[in-house]
Amino acid sequence: MTTRIRFRPISRRRLGLLVYLALANAGMWAAMAPLLSDGYQRSSAREGTGLREQLCIGAAMFAPALAALLVVRFVERDGSVRAALALHLPRARAVRACLLPIGVLGGLTAAALALGTLAGGYPFAGLGVMTSGAASSWVLQGVVNMVVSLPLFFGEELGWQGFLFPRLLRPGGTASLVRAYLLTGTAFALWHLPPLLMGGQYPGRPWYVAVPAFVLSCVLVLPVFTWLRLRSGSVVPAVLAHTFASTMGVSAVRRFATPDSPLDPLTMGLTGWPGWIVLAAFVTWLAATGRLHPSRCTRA
Repeated sequence: MTTRIRFRPISRRRLGLLVYLALANAGMWAAMAPLLSDGYQRSSAREGTGLREQLCIGAAMFAPALAALLVVRFVERDGSVRAALALHLPRARAVRACLLPIGVLGGLTAAALALGTLAGGYPFAGLGVMTSGAASSWVLQGVVNMVVSLPLFFGEELGWQGFLFPRLLRPGGTASLVRAYLLTGTAFALWHLPPLLMGGQYPGRPWYVAVPAFVLSCVLVLPVFTWLRLRSGSVVPAVLAHTFASTMGVSAVRRFATPDSPLDPLTMGLTGWPGWIVLAAFVTWLAATGRLHPSRCTRA
């Protein structure tokens, strides 16, 4: 079965897009307001987040889903919410479709760390750390974190993959498709502006470095999430991919680094230049094999 994307009337689509972006961004800024007003700054990539920070971040992550639900219900009003946001399990080979995101993002993360290590940008602690009891503990803790965090990432991806990307697609050729990918990735990145200003993704870096770096990261990783969403006909694999990248992918950078060594997100992981190279290579392969085109994606 091929994945079909509905093309809505232009006027209604534009209104829905504007309302969605306004609500999603307003929700992010409102949720981050307590931290912004206190001048909160994350100073190190090893620094954890306190309870208040976690509550603010969690509230912000539900903003895209809430915005999408409101637009589907009160602006578009032309179908069920579940169908409009691809909110269902993959209809075939569901287990494989749900395991694939973890394997793909795990492989991309490992490749980025390996490239950073070879280039001297990542202080890898050595192969011994990967076979120790600490590694097993990290895996177990990572799985628990993924399960606990899953509802939060549904909050994000129902907005970006469930709502925004399909509605930015227009009938047309490659240029229209590339435009949809670039606009969705940029909107996704700029939605993170408040935490970027507080050093969330790139602690210690000024905003004029952090913002372009994160835009590039999101533009490169978004086609991977979208490919998983399109090939399955469901938003669930994209949610799992995002959850893995933001939990286990991020914690892997700290876990496998030399203790107490400085960590610079610009030189390691998927948000640094090694990740950009790895993601660009993978996305190029997806594009060259036709896997990023909705009409060529089959349900998993």
